[in-house]
Amino acid sequence: MGRLFGTDGVRGVANEGLTAELALGLSVAAAHVLGDAGAFDGHRPVAVVGRDPRASGEFLEAAVIAGLASAGVDVLRVGVLPTPAVAYLTGALGADLGVMLSASHNAMPDNGIKFLARGGHKLDDRIEDAIEAHYHRYREGAGEEWKRPTGAAVGRVREYTEGFDKYVAHLIGVLPNRLDGVKVVIDGAHGAAARVAPEAFARAGAEVVHTLGAEPTGLNINDGVGSTHLDKLRAAMTEHRADLGIALDGDADRCLAADADGNEVDGDQILAILAVAMREAGTLRGNTAVATVMSNLGFKLAMEREGIDLVQTAVGDRYVLEEMKQHGFALGGEQSGHVILLDHATTGDGTLTGLMLGARLAATKQPLADLAAVMTRLPQLLINVKGVDKSRVHSCPELTAAVAEAEAELGGTGRVLLRPSGTEPLVRVMVEAADQVQAKAVAERLAEVVRTYLG
Repeated sequence: MGRLFGTDGVRGVANEGLTAELALGLSVAAAHVLGDAGAFDGHRPVAVVGRDPRASGEFLEAAVIAGLASAGVDVLRVGVLPTPAVAYLTGALGADLGVMLSASHNAMPDNGIKFLARGGHKLDDRIEDAIEAHYHRYREGAGEEWKRPTGAAVGRVREYTEGFDKYVAHLIGVLPNRLDGVKVVIDGAHGAAARVAPEAFARAGAEVVHTLGAEPTGLNINDGVGSTHLDKLRAAMTEHRADLGIALDGDADRCLAADADGNEVDGDQILAILAVAMREAGTLRGNTAVATVMSNLGFKLAMEREGIDLVQTAVGDRYVLEEMKQHGFALGGEQSGHVILLDHATTGDGTLTGLMLGARLAATKQPLADLAAVMTRLPQLLINVKGVDKSRVHSCPELTAAVAEAEAELGGTGRVLLRPSGTEPLVRVMVEAADQVQAKAVAERLAEVVRTYLG
């Protein structure tokens, strides 16, 4: 049986793989495991539960709340709010755990369950494994480890309608300056921040000249809008003569941007802009930014030129966060737009990232294109080679020789990365070079070597 928990909670097609029974059982298991681990310290536990607007979130939310309350956990139901909002409220309200129902940037039929520990932090693998093991014992009829509470001991459920304003106030409160004079287009992906993001920007002083993806129906989340579909945002930038375009994903934990001419500003460029701003403000702890090995080589070169240290991790925002927490760094993220500002958030926060970009525009009076020019994106080509023995990527002598030859050809102006997929029988071949033609030629050559010797 495969592991239920992935890199970002439990995901699946709602009411197929991800059922109400699974949501209820996992919630009971989470309450039991966290209680046994001493997370509740003998007091009556409280959970914050939120969701994105997916239609399936309605029944999954009901199942999660039922599971928690049946295990004696009081529930604060915050409704539709971004993942970072649920994380923030879990910490700010002193709750013992948080639960977010979302499948992030996935299409509408999918959904997911993400559990958060006290303080709004992601659960570590050990706790997730224990929750999963408890769930399987329960499902297989091995009995529950706790006696079911009855009477006054069952959990109570309360609507916490103050969550929206409390979260927005938090976002405004951590900004270094107001956004007066900045014209913004916001694409909320018909998702969890469709209301939050425009409200936060307006309260921060920006002029929200146009919104996209701001009318969630429960069925249209990420449908042609958001951070995975930038065409409409890019077109709206020139049409509305805006200074800054922001594109969020379904649960608003990531952010991509567009400049006044409709050019994309990706996560690497956003990280570079914020790293320089934080260094100038004296808030870039350790004078270090954290990114993954998939970050563009242009980002690394920019950090070297700016005198900022760079630490790179495995792919995944959880690995970026682990590195940041372990060494006390304040800024990290991914090319996909997951940006973590650890002084103000425990997870990636797309709305906060966008606000910080807006604050930088307002403070410097520079166009976003000029700020993004701190780094030059080198052409990057990624080829997924399927149906191969990914376990031999680093042990095949022919492939090792081919990679060495490619690296010699690219010299200091390019980079090669071969990475086995964590979930599929494929190898990802990524090549960066000074121009697209060279990147394509080297990547295709290496992909053919992978097919020949690992097929």
